[in-house]
Amino acid sequence: MNPVDVAAPVSEVSLIALFIQAHIVVKLVMIGLLAASIWSWAIIFDKVLLYRRTVRQMDRFEKVFWSGHSLDDLYKTLQSRANAGLSAVFVAAMREWKRSHETGAALGPGLQMRIEKVMDVTANREADRLESRLLFLATVGSTAPFVGLFGTVWGIMTSFQSIAASKSTNLTVVAPGIAEALFATALGLLAAIPAVVAYNRFSGQAGRLVGRMDSFADEFSAILSRQLDERN
Repeated sequence: MNPVDVAAPVSEVSLIALFIQAHIVVKLVMIGLLAASIWSWAIIFDKVLLYRRTVRQMDRFEKVFWSGHSLDDLYKTLQSRANAGLSAVFVAAMREWKRSHETGAALGPGLQMRIEKVMDVTANREADRLESRLLFLATVGSTAPFVGLFGTVWGIMTSFQSIAASKSTNLTVVAPGIAEALFATALGLLAAIPAVVAYNRFSGQAGRLVGRMDSFADEFSAILSRQLDERN
């Protein structure tokens, strides 16, 4: 709201009217917060689907893996697929195992270390995929209230300018600036609260999924180690 525009009373108090009548700085703040909120919700929906799909894939893989089926048969089934989570760790380890046998590389501690390394690299890659864009949620959650506060301060400042320009403290002079200031605050909270809640929840879920991959890598490494000992 510009001070020179306050001579006429505000006839509308809808959110759209508040946006239209707001000062250009407050408008930019509102647009930025709305864009951040929309993108945050897009990330939230994407992560909900991703984590549900990953949990289902892990559960199915563990059921097959621990059912006693041949590891070679399981590897042949999975190697041509797009794998994620536990199956990606398994395929990476088996690929290194097969490659070492095909090239005639020595079997022993060296192979064990290589397999553990490729599993660690794969698990880290999967962790990056699960945690991607969570930093944006954390950034929105921590900065959006302050951005909204900036719009609030600017709106209150224009209200005082309106009072000075009109030499009146009538509510119709003060109300528009206060309303747009509170609107900016509300948008800041609207963007920040879901982002913070989602970030905390997804961080915990990602940590648990990464923990499952690390545990599986340790167990599978022990299985391969026993097989190496039996062959030596």
